[in-house]
Amino acid sequence: MSEAKHYDDKDHTSSLEKGAVHDYVVQQNDDRYHFDAADLDRVQRKLKQRHVQMIAIAGTLGTGLFLGSGHALQAAGPLGALIAYAFVGSTAYASLCAVGEMTSHAPISGTFPHFASRWVDPAFGFAVGWNYFYTNAISVPVEITAAGILLTFWDKNMDHQAGYTALICVLVCAINIFGVRWFGESEFVFSIIKLLLITVLIITGLVIDLGGGPDHERLGFRVSACFMHMQNNGASNASYWKTPGPLNGADLEPKHPSLDKFLGILSVLVQAAFSLQGMELVAIAASETVSPRRNIAKAVRRVFWRILVFYLLGVLITGMVVPYNDPNLLQNTGTAAQSPYVLAMTRAGIKVLPHIINAGIFTSAFSAGNSFLFCASRVLYGLALRGQAPKIFTYCTKGGLPLAAVLGASCFAFLAFMNVSNGAATVFNWFVNLSTVGGFFGWWSMNLTYIWFYRGFRAQGYDRKKLVYYNPLQPYLSYWGLFWITIFILINGFSVFWKFNAAGFLTAYINVPLFIGLYAGWKIIKRTKAWKPHEMDFVTGIPTVEETEVPEVPPRNFREKLFRIVF
Repeated sequence: MSEAKHYDDKDHTSSLEKGAVHDYVVQQNDDRYHFDAADLDRVQRKLKQRHVQMIAIAGTLGTGLFLGSGHALQAAGPLGALIAYAFVGSTAYASLCAVGEMTSHAPISGTFPHFASRWVDPAFGFAVGWNYFYTNAISVPVEITAAGILLTFWDKNMDHQAGYTALICVLVCAINIFGVRWFGESEFVFSIIKLLLITVLIITGLVIDLGGGPDHERLGFRVSACFMHMQNNGASNASYWKTPGPLNGADLEPKHPSLDKFLGILSVLVQAAFSLQGMELVAIAASETVSPRRNIAKAVRRVFWRILVFYLLGVLITGMVVPYNDPNLLQNTGTAAQSPYVLAMTRAGIKVLPHIINAGIFTSAFSAGNSFLFCASRVLYGLALRGQAPKIFTYCTKGGLPLAAVLGASCFAFLAFMNVSNGAATVFNWFVNLSTVGGFFGWWSMNLTYIWFYRGFRAQGYDRKKLVYYNPLQPYLSYWGLFWITIFILINGFSVFWKFNAAGFLTAYINVPLFIGLYAGWKIIKRTKAWKPHEMDFVTGIPTVEETEVPEVPPRNFREKLFRIVF
């Protein structure tokens, strides 16, 4: 217990708290597992309630929704895109509910990769952790690349891209190096901007659809110009859901239209997943959050409405204001020019908003890169704490910043310079596919780990209803998520089997052998075993509710009541 002595009675900010000593129900002493009560956890709880709630509401709103929704509309049609986003959204929600409940029990560093080691198999946790680390680490240059491309909306001189990329890399890394408090404040501001942006886009889309633009045309209830050229007798009052139609095909089975439209929906799944990826950020930040159990519970409960309002309503409005056969949707500028909202505004005669939207989307790309770097560094830190990554990454400053892990993860940001020589769009699409499939494995592991957690919790006589957060639909939500995410992993690259190319096949499926290799390698080297329900450790090193939760002060006036409702 010597490590626990480093914390004096006045230090209430460490995520380890003063809870190093418990009466253990199950204690693992084997050094292969590293479930020590006195883990070298030095991070501190500096994320406040308002930080966590704003990150939960708008943290992952980014280019995937603002720009990618146009690609989804073009590929599958308005109904197809809506179905794909709703379907993937249900699995994302199941995954977050699973990790939210486990975090409610154990708000500690390492988050769900450590839960996988602790309640499934240490080899599984090793594979999950490294898969999730490189998924997030690779996502950092994806977003930096996107941010650099967005600047070409104003500066089309590609010779300046290297300078823009360098500046964005330095700023993203600096925010994370300055500490979690700076990260929290920056994400709080970025989240407000993104919330305002998506709200303005949805309202503007509705106004344009109803004829409120400068040209006073009801764009969402007119036949598309493309169709009118082909069909002179088209009905002028038909909506885009009738003409050109609610579904678009993937052009893989032109002789079988129904099958082709189904394949069109499947083709949008990866894009939808990229848009929704990163929702688990609030759980990863639990070890650095004030009153983590209460704040994580509040954040997870709001996710359903976030998916419904921002994602599904946003995609629905997209399909109302632009037809899927609009040739402008095929452009791949990477700037606001390809956003379906901007297309609708341009056609309606609104000239100023596209510049404002591009600025807002740039902010969202920067914010997403910032968040992915935070996630990558904390997962690397958690792996190092449990002996599954080099011990040097456990180093923390006196202020609780895992500096070595942040610097290690920051190295990946500079992969964004690849876009300067190889073409931004090509690199961006390659990284999107690679990171999204890795994200599928992250969601898959959350649901599988929860199912094992549920079995062990029940077998050892614990009552889930006593947790600060639990979902009454569990474990069925996790069964749903596990089943469909398995299908997503298997079919995400289905199109290569019609028009085979090696690069497409590798980006779609390289994660499968990587994950299996990580699992098998650690399993063979460490000779670990899968935990049986009665062997799972639900106590060691996990602080109690009394040790983590600050008493909630009742609101005393209208301002404080409003603050509680919003945050």
